[in-house]
Amino acid sequence: MTGRIPARAGKLAAALLATAAVLAVMAGGASASGTVIYNDIPSPLPGNVPSQAFEATSTSEAGSEVQFAGASAATTKVSVALSSWACESGGAEDGSCVTAAGAKFEWPVTLHIYTVGLGNTVGTQIASLTRTFKMPYRPSANATKCPGNGGWYRAGSCFHGKLFKIAFVLKGVSLPSQAIISVAYNTSDFGAEPQRSKTPAGGPYDSLNLGLTGTPTVGSQPQPEDAYLNSTWTGAYCDNGLTGTGTFRLDAGCWAGDQPLFKVETG
Repeated sequence: MTGRIPARAGKLAAALLATAAVLAVMAGGASASGTVIYNDIPSPLPGNVPSQAFEATSTSEAGSEVQFAGASAATTKVSVALSSWACESGGAEDGSCVTAAGAKFEWPVTLHIYTVGLGNTVGTQIASLTRTFKMPYRPSANATKCPGNGGWYRAGSCFHGKLFKIAFVLKGVSLPSQAIISVAYNTSDFGAEPQRSKTPAGGPYDSLNLGLTGTPTVGSQPQPEDAYLNSTWTGAYCDNGLTGTGTFRLDAGCWAGDQPLFKVETG
């Protein structure tokens, strides 16, 4: 089985900044492909990868610092790989997951891009864009191919989550040579607008994770052992929250091999 939440140093359970120029404009998720200046999303896309679970780790926003391989142009497309552990009914790991073929749910996700501040801190926000996406539920459990683990099956492997991509198109944004890219979204108990009071039973967004493990094929990761996180849980951080919780900040030292999956195209 692959695709479990990583246990960086045992910290992940199985389970504000001023805007200098927010110039992002949505121009359609499938357009604006051009020159790739950063990519750590594997191709072909695997069934799933380890992932950062927002609801399970009290997370509202997560991202990483990237070094681009070239200059940005007037239009930039940013793709993000997410992992859906949501079933239409049943659970992701106990064999009860049932999902109709092609079933999807809709949920908004916000892309943020920041400059890199002194000491790799979060600098000024230079872009922010929210889009609502149709996202897949993970496929039904395959009791024949994945007996006893509740996974779905593809090409010789069993998975508990399903990896997929979403894309944002930005116009009028000039990217620096290095930037911090992140995504944010609401879950039942976390995010800018927690949903529990609106939907007491929760929703598929509680099983929506950010895909990790990226190794760049274009561009680079200046701080491959570090990431950026906003969580209210001390155990989500490399330093056990000693330098603060509940704000989007540098989290240094325990993210090697667990970098978020992004692709940036410009032109």
